Amino acid sequence: MIDVNQLRRGVSFTQDGNLYKVSEYSHSKPGRGKATIRVSVRDLRSGSNFQLTFTSGDRVEDIRLDKRTFQYLYDDGRFFVFMDVDSYEQKLVNHSVFEGYTQFLRDNMELDLLQYEGEVLDFDLPKAMEFEVVEAENAVAGDTATGATKEVITDTGLKVKTPLFVQIGDHIKVNTESGEYITRV
Repeated sequence: MIDVNQLRRGVSFTQDGNLYKVSEYSHSKPGRGKATIRVSVRDLRSGSNFQLTFTSGDRVEDIRLDKRTFQYLYDDGRFFVFMDVDSYEQKLVNHSVFEGYTQFLRDNMELDLLQYEGEVLDFDLPKAMEFEVVEAENAVAGDTATGATKEVITDTGLKVKTPLFVQIGDHIKVNTESGEYITRV
Protein backbone atom coordinates (compact mmCIF):
# COMPACT_ATOMS: atom_id res chain seq x y z
CA MET A 1 0.00 0.00 0.00
CA ILE A 2 1.23 3.47 -0.85
CA ASP A 3 0.03 6.91 0.18
CA VAL A 4 -1.77 8.84 -2.59
CA ASN A 5 0.84 11.61 -2.18
CA GLN A 6 3.31 9.19 -3.82
CA LEU A 7 1.25 8.89 -7.01
CA ARG A 8 3.13 10.39 -9.94
CA ARG A 9 2.96 10.11 -13.72
CA GLY A 10 3.59 6.51 -14.81
CA VAL A 11 2.76 4.88 -11.44
CA SER A 12 0.39 1.90 -11.65
CA PHE A 13 -2.00 0.98 -8.86
CA THR A 14 -5.15 -1.00 -8.15
CA GLN A 15 -8.35 0.18 -6.50
CA ASP A 16 -11.68 -1.66 -6.21
CA GLY A 17 -10.37 -4.44 -8.46
CA ASN A 18 -9.43 -2.08 -11.32
CA LEU A 19 -5.90 -1.45 -12.58
CA TYR A 20 -4.94 2.17 -13.26
CA LYS A 21 -1.92 4.06 -14.59
CA VAL A 22 -1.44 7.72 -13.63
CA SER A 23 -1.12 10.11 -16.57
CA GLU A 24 -1.39 13.43 -14.65
CA TYR A 25 -1.14 14.41 -10.99
CA SER A 26 -2.17 17.56 -9.16
CA HIS A 27 -2.07 18.43 -5.47
CA SER A 28 -4.05 21.28 -3.92
CA LYS A 29 -4.15 22.44 -0.33
CA PRO A 30 -7.07 24.63 0.67
CA GLY A 31 -6.79 26.99 3.62
CA ARG A 32 -8.54 24.59 5.94
CA GLY A 33 -8.91 20.86 5.89
CA LYS A 34 -6.95 18.15 4.20
CA ALA A 35 -5.16 18.41 0.88
CA THR A 36 -6.87 17.11 -2.25
CA ILE A 37 -5.05 14.95 -4.76
CA ARG A 38 -6.50 14.71 -8.27
CA VAL A 39 -5.07 12.19 -10.71
CA SER A 40 -5.93 11.57 -14.34
CA VAL A 41 -5.72 7.84 -14.88
CA ARG A 42 -6.10 5.30 -17.65
CA ASP A 43 -7.88 2.04 -16.86
CA LEU A 44 -5.33 -0.52 -18.05
CA ARG A 45 -7.97 -3.11 -18.96
CA SER A 46 -10.62 -0.99 -20.71
CA GLY A 47 -8.38 1.84 -21.93
CA SER A 48 -10.77 4.55 -20.70
CA ASN A 49 -9.41 7.79 -19.24
CA PHE A 50 -10.91 9.65 -16.29
CA GLN A 51 -10.07 11.51 -13.07
CA LEU A 52 -9.97 10.24 -9.51
CA THR A 53 -9.93 12.46 -6.43
CA PHE A 54 -8.37 11.48 -3.11
CA THR A 55 -7.86 13.25 0.19
CA SER A 56 -4.45 13.36 1.81
CA GLY A 57 -3.87 10.25 3.88
CA ASP A 58 -5.79 7.87 1.58
CA ARG A 59 -3.91 4.75 0.50
CA VAL A 60 -3.99 2.64 -2.65
CA GLU A 61 -2.32 -0.64 -3.49
CA ASP A 62 0.58 -0.22 -5.91
CA ILE A 63 1.29 -2.95 -8.43
CA ARG A 64 4.46 -3.99 -10.18
CA LEU A 65 4.21 -4.61 -13.91
CA ASP A 66 6.62 -7.16 -15.36
CA LYS A 67 8.57 -5.72 -18.30
CA ARG A 68 9.67 -8.10 -21.08
CA THR A 69 11.02 -7.40 -24.54
CA PHE A 70 8.85 -8.61 -27.42
CA GLN A 71 9.09 -8.37 -31.20
CA TYR A 72 6.02 -7.18 -33.13
CA LEU A 73 5.09 -9.71 -35.82
CA TYR A 74 1.72 -8.79 -37.36
CA ASP A 75 -1.91 -7.78 -36.90
CA ASP A 76 -4.36 -10.66 -37.43
CA GLY A 77 -7.41 -8.36 -37.43
CA ARG A 78 -8.47 -9.09 -33.84
CA PHE A 79 -5.13 -9.09 -32.02
CA PHE A 80 -1.57 -7.88 -32.44
CA VAL A 81 0.82 -10.83 -32.42
CA PHE A 82 4.14 -10.45 -30.56
CA MET A 83 6.99 -12.89 -29.98
CA ASP A 84 9.05 -13.04 -26.78
CA VAL A 85 12.68 -12.50 -27.87
CA ASP A 86 13.98 -14.87 -25.16
CA SER A 87 11.57 -17.83 -25.27
CA TYR A 88 10.09 -17.33 -28.81
CA GLU A 89 6.64 -17.71 -27.26
CA GLN A 90 3.92 -15.82 -29.14
CA LYS A 91 1.58 -13.48 -27.27
CA LEU A 92 -1.75 -12.12 -28.54
CA VAL A 93 -2.40 -8.52 -27.45
CA ASN A 94 -5.81 -6.87 -27.66
CA HIS A 95 -6.12 -3.84 -29.96
CA SER A 96 -7.39 -1.71 -27.05
CA VAL A 97 -3.92 -1.82 -25.41
CA PHE A 98 -2.43 0.13 -28.35
CA GLU A 99 -5.40 2.44 -28.90
CA GLY A 100 -4.11 5.66 -30.45
CA TYR A 101 -0.60 4.27 -30.96
CA THR A 102 -1.11 1.71 -33.74
CA GLN A 103 0.68 3.93 -36.29
CA PHE A 104 3.87 3.53 -34.26
CA LEU A 105 3.95 -0.26 -34.67
CA ARG A 106 6.37 -1.47 -37.35
CA ASP A 107 6.99 -5.04 -38.47
CA ASN A 108 9.81 -6.75 -36.52
CA MET A 109 10.31 -3.82 -34.12
CA GLU A 110 11.20 -4.65 -30.54
CA LEU A 111 9.44 -3.00 -27.62
CA ASP A 112 8.78 -3.67 -23.97
CA LEU A 113 5.36 -5.02 -23.02
CA LEU A 114 4.20 -4.57 -19.43
CA GLN A 115 2.33 -7.52 -17.94
CA TYR A 116 0.39 -8.08 -14.75
CA GLU A 117 -0.22 -11.72 -13.84
CA GLY A 118 0.52 -12.76 -17.44
CA GLU A 119 -1.92 -10.26 -18.99
CA VAL A 120 -0.40 -7.59 -21.26
CA LEU A 121 -1.73 -4.23 -20.10
CA ASP A 122 0.69 -1.58 -21.34
CA PHE A 123 3.79 -0.96 -23.44
CA ASP A 124 6.89 1.23 -23.60
CA LEU A 125 7.68 2.77 -26.99
CA PRO A 126 11.07 4.34 -27.73
CA LYS A 127 11.05 8.13 -27.14
CA ALA A 128 11.58 8.82 -30.86
CA MET A 129 11.11 6.76 -34.03
CA GLU A 130 12.11 7.18 -37.65
CA PHE A 131 9.53 7.06 -40.48
CA GLU A 132 9.55 7.44 -44.25
CA VAL A 133 7.28 10.10 -45.78
CA VAL A 134 4.96 8.55 -48.42
CA GLU A 135 2.55 11.46 -48.96
CA ALA A 136 3.26 15.18 -48.75
CA GLU A 137 1.54 18.27 -50.09
CA ASN A 138 3.46 20.50 -52.46
CA ALA A 139 3.95 23.64 -50.45
CA VAL A 140 5.45 26.95 -51.45
CA ALA A 141 6.80 29.18 -48.74
CA GLY A 142 5.41 32.67 -49.14
CA ASP A 143 5.89 35.68 -46.98
CA THR A 144 5.41 33.97 -43.63
CA ALA A 145 6.30 35.62 -40.39
CA THR A 146 6.36 32.31 -38.52
CA GLY A 147 7.39 28.77 -39.42
CA ALA A 148 4.85 27.39 -41.88
CA THR A 149 3.97 23.71 -41.68
CA LYS A 150 2.23 21.07 -43.74
CA GLU A 151 0.80 17.66 -42.99
CA VAL A 152 2.59 14.56 -44.28
CA ILE A 153 1.68 10.86 -44.06
CA THR A 154 4.31 8.26 -43.14
CA ASP A 155 4.73 4.65 -44.25
CA THR A 156 2.69 3.46 -41.23
CA GLY A 157 -0.19 5.92 -41.82
CA LEU A 158 0.88 8.39 -39.12
CA LYS A 159 -0.04 12.02 -39.91
CA VAL A 160 2.58 14.55 -38.81
CA LYS A 161 2.89 18.34 -39.16
CA THR A 162 6.31 19.13 -40.63
CA PRO A 163 8.17 22.12 -42.06
CA LEU A 164 7.57 22.89 -45.74
CA PHE A 165 10.92 21.47 -46.92
CA VAL A 166 9.99 17.82 -46.08
CA GLN A 167 9.27 15.86 -49.28
CA ILE A 168 8.10 12.38 -50.30
CA GLY A 169 10.89 9.84 -49.68
CA ASP A 170 12.46 11.80 -46.79
CA HIS A 171 13.00 10.09 -43.47
CA ILE A 172 11.79 12.00 -40.41
CA LYS A 173 12.14 11.48 -36.68
CA VAL A 174 8.92 11.73 -34.62
CA ASN A 175 8.41 12.05 -30.85
CA THR A 176 6.25 9.05 -29.85
CA GLU A 177 4.76 10.75 -26.77
CA SER A 178 3.41 13.82 -28.57
CA GLY A 179 3.39 12.65 -32.19
CA GLU A 180 5.32 15.78 -33.21
CA TYR A 181 8.04 16.17 -35.82
CA ILE A 182 11.58 16.36 -34.41
CA THR A 183 13.94 16.46 -37.39
CA ARG A 184 14.64 15.20 -40.88
CA VAL A 185 17.12 12.32 -40.91
